[in-house]
Amino acid sequence: MIAAVDHVQLAAPEGSQDALRTYYVDTLGMTEIAKPPALAVRGGCWFQAGPVQLHLGIEPGFRPARKAHPGLRVTDIEAFAARLEKHGAEVRWDGELPGHRRFFSHDPVGNRLEFLERVA
Repeated sequence: MIAAVDHVQLAAPEGSQDALRTYYVDTLGMTEIAKPPALAVRGGCWFQAGPVQLHLGIEPGFRPARKAHPGLRVTDIEAFAARLEKHGAEVRWDGELPGHRRFFSHDPVGNRLEFLERVA
């Protein structure tokens, strides 16, 4: 029986780790976590905020997915959107999901991310 999502894996091109660290740590406020040594040799980086983990793995010939994305729940979505914009990230609001406020943005390598908050 599935109990929870452990992590979401996203791909990234070689040489992008510094840009990813800046975005996921400074812009999103996540913490970088150490990869196990056997996996660290592959490159990439892992990030965590509370129970949420995003793993960015290096993929030769990387192309960002156009539609696939993780959906990340946030609190105070207006302030979170303002934080992203302050760091130069584009925020595209979408009002099509009933019971939620949400927006989409992209990380520095083009991975699509959804941020959402339930509304009463």
